[in-house]
Amino acid sequence: MTRTVVQKFGGSSVADAEKLRKVAERVKARSSAGWHVVVVVSAMGDTTDELLGLAKKVSADPPRRELDMLLTCGERISMALLSMALHELGVRAISFTGSQSGIITDDTHSQARIVEVRPGRIEEALNRGQVVIVAGYQGVSRNKEVTTLGRGGSDTTAVALAAALGADCEIYSDVDGVFSADPRMVPSAKKLESLSFDEMQELAAAGAKVLNAQAVEFAKEKGIVIHARSTHSAGTGTAIGAPSTGSGGRVRGVTCESEVWVFTATAGAGLSSLLEFLDANSVKGRNVLFDELGRAMVVVPLQDVHGPEALKAKLPPGVAILESHGTVTCVGTGLNADWSVARRALALSKSPVTAVYGSALQLTVVAHREGLHELTRSLHEALVG
Repeated sequence: MTRTVVQKFGGSSVADAEKLRKVAERVKARSSAGWHVVVVVSAMGDTTDELLGLAKKVSADPPRRELDMLLTCGERISMALLSMALHELGVRAISFTGSQSGIITDDTHSQARIVEVRPGRIEEALNRGQVVIVAGYQGVSRNKEVTTLGRGGSDTTAVALAAALGADCEIYSDVDGVFSADPRMVPSAKKLESLSFDEMQELAAAGAKVLNAQAVEFAKEKGIVIHARSTHSAGTGTAIGAPSTGSGGRVRGVTCESEVWVFTATAGAGLSSLLEFLDANSVKGRNVLFDELGRAMVVVPLQDVHGPEALKAKLPPGVAILESHGTVTCVGTGLNADWSVARRALALSKSPVTAVYGSALQLTVVAHREGLHELTRSLHEALVG
């Protein structure tokens, strides 16, 4: 029986014609080895950001439906060009949009969730001996509306297709797997041979750029092991959801995120009022925290906020935004067994810590942006090595 693999290539891997040709050669090699191959692609390079910028020149708060119609163009460009590159190499290939691939979502524009996958057309093409190229990040609702899956949603597309097809799942990027910190920020960062689903989901939600948090959630639900690998080398990568290859320390990784807004509510306004405002404007938060003054806080990634200036203009009384803050997050197991990790974070921070959130899997510190990188390096050195 022919095995099937779903390979996802991110925007930097398909950023220009030369890189597309290299990806095509890699796909051809896998197909020639006797595999059925499905390739999920993101938009080329900074295309999504460029399209968002264009939209914001037209509208301060673009309708989410129209944003989805616009942004899905990026992945369609990538899928068509990669299919052309494969044809040039003598490989029979066909490209499908998310809707043609059977990616069925709910009706939430900009941050839709996959509810069903109907891969009939993909299976037919594979049985004809074709390589299938799928536009990531997008689907269609049962009401026939084009939807997008949120930033990094091509990862979710790949995992969902792997589950539906009973396939292996490989996510390719510029780095060989998942590291204990961003190697560009922390040169001593270590490559992790394996991570649990929960650890990877916490790292992804806290700002690590290797994988999308919803994709990891989907993989855990479906029991799909994700192999995160490099587009440019033949390294071993990282297996997410595979058995651990070693215990290591309590902290597996440290990551920071500066592109966030920290929404606060005074004691008078209350957390309930803040959450009601965020829900009414379809703004998803990452953490709920409280500072020493009793203010409720919600950390919101800016990538999930469309029309930020328009949103800011609608703030209700008692709700404010800390725009000069970010987060540093340690991820591991049993981090709240005692408070040694929290105490270390507080001691190492050279700028005032505004709030702290702790659970069994993560410790998140909210602090001023200018100190985030230094705190990330210090915590990595102290807690990872």
